[in-house]
Order: sequence, then C-alpha cells, then structure tokens
Amino acid sequence: MEKRIVFPDYNNSLVNLSSSILKAFGVEPDEPTLRSVDDILARDYKNVVLLLLDGMGVSIMEKHLDKTGAFWSNLRLKCTSVFPATTVAATTSVLSSLPPVSHAWLGWDNFYPEVGENVTVFLNRVQGTNRNAASYNVAQKFTPYKSIITEIKEGGGKAYGSSPFISPYPYVFDSVLDRVEMLCKEDGRKFVYAYWTEPDSLLHKNGTESEEVKKELRTIEEKVYKLASSLPDTLFLVTADHGHIDAEGVYITEYPEIMKTLLRLPSLEPRTPNFFVKEGMEEVFKERFLDRFRDDFVLLDREEVIEKKLFGMRKEHPLFREMLGDYIAYSKSNKTLFFYGEKLKSMHGSMTEDEMIIPIIVFG
Repeated sequence: MEKRIVFPDYNNSLVNLSSSILKAFGVEPDEPTLRSVDDILARDYKNVVLLLLDGMGVSIMEKHLDKTGAFWSNLRLKCTSVFPATTVAATTSVLSSLPPVSHAWLGWDNFYPEVGENVTVFLNRVQGTNRNAASYNVAQKFTPYKSIITEIKEGGGKAYGSSPFISPYPYVFDSVLDRVEMLCKEDGRKFVYAYWTEPDSLLHKNGTESEEVKKELRTIEEKVYKLASSLPDTLFLVTADHGHIDAEGVYITEYPEIMKTLLRLPSLEPRTPNFFVKEGMEEVFKERFLDRFRDDFVLLDREEVIEKKLFGMRKEHPLFREMLGDYIAYSKSNKTLFFYGEKLKSMHGSMTEDEMIIPIIVFG
C-alpha cells in the first residue's frame, strides 16, 4: 500500500537543530537555525544536553509510549530527518550541522570513487564482506568533517560526547547517562552530545509492533526523565535520527534482468538504493526496474535528484555527484530492496511519514 511521502525540510530538520546549538555557543552556523529552539536556548543554561535515540521517530512513540508519559508530555515540536532517513546520513548531519549533500556520508553503503568500491561506511568494509576497504578509514579520509563538539571547543566553549562511538566509549545505556550526569556536574557552561543505539536495533530485529521495543523504550523514557529532572540549570533535548517502517523485503539479486544492467550492487540504503548503470543501458535499466517496481518505488535520475534538492539545499561536497550514481529509487510502500545479508523486519531510509518525522523533546 502506498504511503504518505514527506520530503525533508532543511529549514526544519536535524541540521537546523544542530545549527541552533552552535549559535547558542557563539559559533556561526552555515545552515538556518530553528527559531523555537533558539528561543529556548536563549535562557543560557549551564548545561545543554542533546540525546539522540536511534530510530525513535514519532510513529514509534505513537506505537509504544503512553501519551501522558514524560516524552509525549514534553514533546515541543516535530521536524524531519534528512534524506536518506538513516543513521549514517542523519547522525553525521547532527554532528556536522550539515546536510548530506555537503558532508557526503550518504548511507550505510557508499560508493567511493577513490577506492572503486562500495564501502559499508561505519564498518570501513567492502560492501557485503568482512574485508577492510583500505588500511585507513575511507570515509574519514575522503569525506572528513568538523564536528559541532570540535567547533564549540575551537570557539572557546566546552563540549563533550557520550556515545559508544566517542571516547571513552560507554557501551551500555546506563553508562551513557552516567557520563552525561558527571559532565553536567562539572563547572562551566557546556554542551554534551549523547547517543544510544536503541530502539533501532530492536526494531530491525523484531519489527515496529514488538513488545520488546515497547519495554525497552519505556525503560529508556523512565531513565532519561529521572536524569533530566535531577540536573539543575540543564536543558535536556531528546530527538531521533529517523523513524521505522515494517519491511516487505526482496533481494535485488533475484532480478537478473536488472542486475545485468548494473556496474555493481546498489548502495546507500535498501529503501533508497542508488544504481550505477552500464554505459548505454540507461533506458533498458529504467524500463526493467519500473516493470518490476513501479508500484512500490519512485525512480529518479541523477539530475532529478539534484533538482529536487533531496540531500540538501546548500553547497555540494566535491564527491557528491560521483557517489550519487545514475539513478536513485525511494520506496513509497513497505517494499524494501535488500542488496545482501539478512532481510530485517523493520527498516528506514526512505521518505514515508513513519521514517521521516522525528521529535524534539524538551526537559528544562
């Protein structure tokens, strides 16, 4: 069944949330800010905490959290994720305050022309293998960015991270919150970025209706509210990188007539695959893809993608167009085109309302 599509709004997105934080700490952002968040930050709190809960889109809150609970009661506004609505693109946009068109961390798998491979970005592996893509980190070498933590520090402020992927690498949620609490009790005004992997991993494994997700999310809500309520002079913001939608998965490799037109496996995301097509086979690819998937996917060529500014409104990264491919398809249903690996029960990455709309929850 066709779903409601919500395009990213780069004046009301995660990018703009980070821009508001930069502005509050005296750093001039490249992107517009969120005026309502600017007004909140104008109070000049001693501590500003941004906690990003992976996968906790508004649709997931609706399925699993009590409307009288802490998160719903303190939901201040809703905004969009970026495109694709996925962790690689969205968390990088939060950390860089840039849209994907500018930072070029586009999806779980990216094509890097310098190494001639699709690379699983966060793992630094050749797509679908356990083999390192290079002796160095490919994404960090060819698409580096300056984090908002670094920008605030360079501007003379204090800024820290609390995430399994930022030193000292807290690996359970209680440890993430313990570090936030410790930092907030230190002297001086500061920004703390915190990140946790749930409910995303449970959603992928169990689907959006899962009781496991409900139990985990309600536990997270309780712990966050307890901490946020205990910290004086602290603004505690809670958001997500994207939502989720139950996936009706098929493998693109099961369609040899399409695979014969491609130079390599698709990359980006199973709900937003991009395609590098063999020279002279562009129209053949388009015809074959639409013959199979026109009811479930919208297919755009490179110029249409750029014209629609799906990845952002601002300056393009020098590698963006090379990484983009010849075509991009985005799902308008539950249909999901896996490239390799297992079919996950729930996914994200496209522009359905369930995937795109995320909360900004405010304690303080």
